[in-house]
Amino acid sequence: MQLNLCKPTLKIFIVTLLLSIYSCKSKEEDHPTEKPIAVNVLKIVKNDVSNAISLSGNVEANTTLRLGFMVAGKVNYIAINEGESIKKGTLLASLDDSDYQIGLKAANGKLLEVQDKYNRLKIMHDRNSLSDADFVQVEAGLQQAEANKAINAKNISHTKLYAPMSGVLLKKGVSEGEVIDKGLPIFGLGDIDRVKINAAVPGDEINLIKINQPAQVTIYALDSIYNGKVIEVGLAAEAKTRTYNAKIEIDNPNHKILPGMIAQIEIQSNSKQQKLLVPGHAILKGTDNKSYVFVVDHTTNKVFKRDISIGKLHKNNIEITSGISEGEIIVTSGIQKLQDGTPVSYN
Repeated sequence: MQLNLCKPTLKIFIVTLLLSIYSCKSKEEDHPTEKPIAVNVLKIVKNDVSNAISLSGNVEANTTLRLGFMVAGKVNYIAINEGESIKKGTLLASLDDSDYQIGLKAANGKLLEVQDKYNRLKIMHDRNSLSDADFVQVEAGLQQAEANKAINAKNISHTKLYAPMSGVLLKKGVSEGEVIDKGLPIFGLGDIDRVKINAAVPGDEINLIKINQPAQVTIYALDSIYNGKVIEVGLAAEAKTRTYNAKIEIDNPNHKILPGMIAQIEIQSNSKQQKLLVPGHAILKGTDNKSYVFVVDHTTNKVFKRDISIGKLHKNNIEITSGISEGEIIVTSGIQKLQDGTPVSYN
């Protein structure tokens, strides 16, 4: 069939056709096909993991002694400052002993006087020139004078305070020149060649902890991890907290770990549970501080953001307590380029 069109009609037909083609092309350019992003994925499965007991605790010295003088006086010497070490038997501090020296001299003088009297009257008593009753009084006086001398000599020795063990001075509660009373604990000396971590254990976990059980201890202040073992497990709960005390011992040869530091303790128990584990790098934090992952919809090959709840850390993996189920697929790499509904490609 031959189409006969006049020139105006033909021009209109050509213009309409061109507009239609341009319109279709514009629509295609407005809705370009989004190219899939290549990602790595992981299918979620349950894993057998040992029940790890996580505890927080405070560092304590292996042994701590509170020291003070047995007599009152003015402090005239302190050997070390807080944090410094001292050997057993070394002079730690001393008091001015001048008053006690005077007292000893007086006691010595009194003893000489009584001793002389005793010697003379003993001769008379031996000759039966002095009664037994009178001689007993003289003998008692001599014993009292000897005891008074011994007390004054002992007071002088008590003006010197020696370290009863090797350790580190944890507390210095006095300065040179201060006057102190007897028996006042003014120094804290600690053995920190080994230290103990004192931890509170919930009642439902105390039966999982045993003596000599290995433990891993993280000291936050040092950003270091140490190996230790359980040395004490409490049998009675604290009245207020209803928790039990456990102590973990670790070596501290360089004395870097100090009493009062905060520690995190991980103790592996023999029991196991099945848990959903996800690599730590697959988990992101939103602006609302919620944790999330990208889950793949395998029917559309698109990813969607999914909020999750996380649990304990197991080496490089994190336990997922809610938000995803076994069998679902999550993205483990290329995450930073993804948004809700982004198409992806994976093997």
